Amino acid sequence: MELSCPLPETMPESIQLGHGSGGMMTHQLLEGVVFPAFGNSLLATRHDGAVMRVGNSRVAFTTDSYVVNPRFFPGGNIGSLAVFGTVNDLAMCGARPSHLSVGLIAEEGLAIAELTRVVRSMQEAAEAASVTIVTGDTKVVDRGHGDGLYINTSGVGICEHSLHIAPSSVRSGDVVLLSGDIGRHGIAVLARREGLEFEGAIESDCTSLHRSTLSLVDSGVDVHCLRDLTRGGLATALKDIADGSGLGVDVVEHQIPLSQEVHGACELLGLDPLYVACEGRYIAIVPAEQADKALEILRACPESQGAVQVGVIGESTGVRLESVLGTKRVVDRLPGEQLPRIC
Repeated sequence: MELSCPLPETMPESIQLGHGSGGMMTHQLLEGVVFPAFGNSLLATRHDGAVMRVGNSRVAFTTDSYVVNPRFFPGGNIGSLAVFGTVNDLAMCGARPSHLSVGLIAEEGLAIAELTRVVRSMQEAAEAASVTIVTGDTKVVDRGHGDGLYINTSGVGICEHSLHIAPSSVRSGDVVLLSGDIGRHGIAVLARREGLEFEGAIESDCTSLHRSTLSLVDSGVDVHCLRDLTRGGLATALKDIADGSGLGVDVVEHQIPLSQEVHGACELLGLDPLYVACEGRYIAIVPAEQADKALEILRACPESQGAVQVGVIGESTGVRLESVLGTKRVVDRLPGEQLPRIC
C-alpha cells in the first residue's frame, strides 16, 4: 500500500473492480476504500512496509500477493518472485530481512510436480536472500476459481539504523538515483505469455535487493527514500514519491538506462518503458552532496552496478520528464494497465 494522492474519502458504490484494473483504479481503491477504513499513522507513510518499534528494536513488516501469469518466465517464476518481492519491500524500508511467511492458494487440478517446483524455487530464493520461511498456510479452491496458483508472502526485518526512510523525508535539492536498466521483467513476462520472440533474449531482473540497500545505509549515506520499481514501473514510483513528499521530481530521459532489447520490444509493441515493471531495480533519493559516494557504493554491488543519477527533487509538485529533444512533459499514473498480471 504505497500510493498517495488526495481523492474523495469514499468511492461511488456503482464502481466495480475489473480484471487487470490499472494503476489509477488501484490508487482509487486504496485512497477511497482501504485507507479510510484502516487509517493510522503507519499506513499514512504510504511506504512499502510498516516500521514499528518492538521492545528495543525497530521492526519492518510487509505483505504482498502474487498472481503472475504465466507462472514461469525467463529469469524466474511465481515462487522466486514472491520471495524476492517481499524481501525487496523490506529492503525499501532500510531493513535487514529475516523471516517470511507463505500462503499458497492452489486451484484444484494443479499438478503436484509444478507446485513442488515452485516451492523448491521459493526455498532457493530464500537461501539466496538469507531469509527463513517459518510459517504459512495452504488452501485448495474449486477448479476454475483460482487461476492455478496464487501466493501471499509476508516478511519481517530489523532496521539497524535511525534513518526515517520514507517519501516524507524527501527534501528539495535531493537527487534521484536509479540502480540499473528498466523494463526487463515486464517484457520477459509478456514475451512468454504471448509466445513472442525478440532479436535478443530478455530475462526478468528478479532478484533480492537488500544487500545493495544495506550497503548504502551502512555506509553512512543519509538515505531519504527507497522505492522498488514494481507495478507501474519507474514512472509510478516517482509519482508516488512526489505525492508522498508534496514535492516535484524532474527526470532526464536520456539518463535512464534501457537495454537495446527492451527498447526495441517496447517500440514494437507500443509500450512506454517508463511504466514497464521491474523486479530487481529501485530508486534511492539522497542529498546532492552525497550522490557521488552513494553511486560508488551502489556500483560496487552486483544488483546495482548500473546505477546512475536520473533526476532531482524540486519545490513544484508532480513529475516532469525532459526528453532527448529538450522538451518536458508531465508524467502521471496510467488510467489502465500496460501489462496486466506481471507480479
